[in-house]
Amino acid sequence: MGEEKKIKKLIADNKIQLSNVEILDPRSDSTNDKRELYGELFFKKRQRRGYNLYEAKKAMRERPYFGCMMVDQGEADALISGLTRQYPDTLRPALEIIGTHETAKRVAGMYMMLTKRGPLFFADTTINFNPTEEELIDITLQTARAVEQFNIKPRVAMLSYSNFGATPSPEANLVRNVVARIREQHPEMVIDGEMQAGVAFNKDLLRENYPFSDLVDESPNTLIFPNLSAGNIAYHLLQELGGAEAVGPILLGLKKPVHVLQLGSSVRQIVNMVAIAVVEAQFKTVS
Repeated sequence: MGEEKKIKKLIADNKIQLSNVEILDPRSDSTNDKRELYGELFFKKRQRRGYNLYEAKKAMRERPYFGCMMVDQGEADALISGLTRQYPDTLRPALEIIGTHETAKRVAGMYMMLTKRGPLFFADTTINFNPTEEELIDITLQTARAVEQFNIKPRVAMLSYSNFGATPSPEANLVRNVVARIREQHPEMVIDGEMQAGVAFNKDLLRENYPFSDLVDESPNTLIFPNLSAGNIAYHLLQELGGAEAVGPILLGLKKPVHVLQLGSSVRQIVNMVAIAVVEAQFKTVS
């Protein structure tokens, strides 16, 4: 999706075999009818939420809005965007047009970190700044469901700077309460905390000091952070200093697959996100 001449030049310059690919330019005359239709549909969705008809139709000239309408109307299975745009500029159309899944109260951002010890899943790393108790429960359950889609049983560590009640601060209490409530609602789930990241991955230390932990025998593969700063800093450090490959951000909680690339993503990162979007589209179609 984009300017046809530019796309064809990229195809030719890189010698890519895409002779039958359909190219749509939301700003060209060839998409006038589709743009009008999408604008009217978008207006029906948002007419009491800040948009007039002119603004709704004008928004369809932008690729993220046009693409999200294609996904919403079943004319595309997934949307990958954001390579040259700020994160909110792609996230906002997805929220306004597609909306959250019935099992989710909000969207969240997850990274899959490919490490020497296997994949680790980090959330929330991109969206929710300081989640409340209810929000953190929702983020945790969404992340666990996403991990299961990779055919991996989630083992969740709820991270903090405190270990199992050592510090009765508001943040530590929040994480502790989340663990207790999730355990009550989902007793089958492997989850523990609040705990420090170092303790979560040190089996000897965990066994010696906290033998009651669900994570004594197997290390966690899913890390839930108490706030956005902690999650974002952690994945960047692991990527740059720990040599892990970051796949994401993977958007959780939308009705249909939309994913926002990092600015300046590599070809490998884009391919990884496309693969995840395809799997997600198949999963949501079946479910």
